Amino acid sequence: MQITGRCHCGEVTYHAEVDETKVLNCHCTDCQVISSGPFRTVVLSKANAITFTASQPKEYIKVADSGNKRAQGFCGNCGTSLYATSVGEGDKIYGLRIGAIEQREQLIPKTQIWCRSSPAWLKELNTITGFDTVPNG
Repeated sequence: MQITGRCHCGEVTYHAEVDETKVLNCHCTDCQVISSGPFRTVVLSKANAITFTASQPKEYIKVADSGNKRAQGFCGNCGTSLYATSVGEGDKIYGLRIGAIEQREQLIPKTQIWCRSSPAWLKELNTITGFDTVPNG
């Protein structure tokens, strides 16, 4: 599937080819902190299948508890989190953050990982009253 994406301010834009069957929610504590949310949803790109069409993103190298290094890509202007990928030589498969993808409605998660780190309240989310806009008052 061909997709396009951008950061919040539009300084970083890209197009990529992704595998729409490889969409997942990650509940690990690193993803919670980096995304400032209860989990992060990503779609995996095909190898070397992303092209940045405006400014290049900045990268932060995160070292996991396992010792593995992952480059975390983001916009240097607005800070939008865009991807994670391997560090060093070789093919690059990107875990693209679906919030920055224009076709995000079509990218439905197929799996969830690190669920043991998920907040307990997330299981009850569908019981909370929802509104289409901000309610008055």
